Amino acid sequence: MRALPLGLLLLSFASPATAQKFGTAENLAPYIPTPQYLVEKMLEAGHVKAGDVVYDLGSGDGRIVITAAQKFGARGVGVEIQPDLCRKATELIKSLGLEDRVSMVEGSALHVDLTPATVVTMFFLTSSNERMKPNLEKYLKPGARVVSNQFPITGWKSTEVVHVKAGSMNHTIYVYEIGRTR
Repeated sequence: MRALPLGLLLLSFASPATAQKFGTAENLAPYIPTPQYLVEKMLEAGHVKAGDVVYDLGSGDGRIVITAAQKFGARGVGVEIQPDLCRKATELIKSLGLEDRVSMVEGSALHVDLTPATVVTMFFLTSSNERMKPNLEKYLKPGARVVSNQFPITGWKSTEVVHVKAGSMNHTIYVYEIGRTR
């Protein structure tokens, strides 16, 4: 099998079909489900407890906010830009009887009011974390925790870095506390 020339490969990412799936300016990452064991480690690293309000940015199928409610007693809000994923997550939340504690917001994480959040989780590239940083700083109160799967938030000092090994995979979880990021 012959490799595509670099120019042709890059051009393929600019095709309308690809652009509709991942290319909107508001879409911060492709949908890559976080493995369940890592979901639990992220919530543990964020010290999630009953009374917390967990916002998961780029929530996909809602597994983080569902787990936050089921295993940690928190309330959760998933923010997802892809309508089909948001609809599926909403249906799952309803089927689990969690609609009084977990909800989904269809839209861009760049435009959601994070004021109620005590914990924010996300799995974005470092460049997308950089785009989210002004909103995190604007809306989150001192003491709120931000948990980033795999990618740091540049310019912020983490309060904790957790390394998780599962099989041959190594994962890094960065935890930040608003008011202690500098």
